[in-house]
Amino acid sequence: MAYSGTYATSAVYPQEWATKLQERLNYPQSWKEINDVIYSDKYIINIPYLSTEADAASYTRGGAYTYADNVVTNDTLTIGTTYARPIITDRADLAQCTLWDRMEQAERQASQLNEAVESASLGNYGNWTDFGDLGGGSLGLGTGQITVSANDIDNIVRGVRREIITANGLDLMNKNGLFFVWRAADFEALEEFAQSNGFNIADKALQNGIPQSYYFMGAYHYVSNSHTAKHVMGGVRKIQKIGILKATYGQVVVNNDPYFAAAAGVASAIGMVARVEYGVTAPAGLKTLLYDINVA
Repeated sequence: MAYSGTYATSAVYPQEWATKLQERLNYPQSWKEINDVIYSDKYIINIPYLSTEADAASYTRGGAYTYADNVVTNDTLTIGTTYARPIITDRADLAQCTLWDRMEQAERQASQLNEAVESASLGNYGNWTDFGDLGGGSLGLGTGQITVSANDIDNIVRGVRREIITANGLDLMNKNGLFFVWRAADFEALEEFAQSNGFNIADKALQNGIPQSYYFMGAYHYVSNSHTAKHVMGGVRKIQKIGILKATYGQVVVNNDPYFAAAAGVASAIGMVARVEYGVTAPAGLKTLLYDINVA
């Protein structure tokens, strides 16, 4: 199958290109911070979990006891979705152009691939637990849309934490951390709430050391532009799984004189192809610790 790319002007050095591509792909993003990312060359990854566990039972000293089974259920993660970002550069431009920075193009390729995975991570809300407005100022397990503001964003944080504890997820939350991925407007509301309560956002960001987030109210807060409309993600970190194919992630393929659909033929050019194969899953037994926060 032929790729239909776009022309760009750049001198091309494959090793430099691949190095810059990998550097950009490794840049921290919310999907790498909140998910358990598995790099593998397998197509299907098995993810078993303990779905039913027997409770402790009273025992009379010297008496008999009965064994109870634990039930292990297997979820699978398929690395089967592919996004490619090919670009093509005319050979004359390779020799003559000095204005276009080839490494900027490599960074842009990587950013576009990461954005595809970010959208998939945040778009898996159908496999999480609904959290919304229950009416009368109450927030909980429902689908009513919440109008996020500086006046109620702290209630969302506390409400999600409450539901995690209710779902017996306190130990996992203490181990992995509580997180939220907000929209830009929500993130602004959180900043307003923090500032009005005497916190310096800049200092918090520097202290935490995560470029696009900060730690506040016992939770990691991230911001993204890749949400599905009316859905925000929150819950326990490292529950949702993302599989990435190692063989192609961060690599670049150089094609000499590739077929170019826009020209309806072979182009006297260099083609640079970067791609990502991924899969996303939220283990069914732990979906009670991930929340689809329904927002207006």
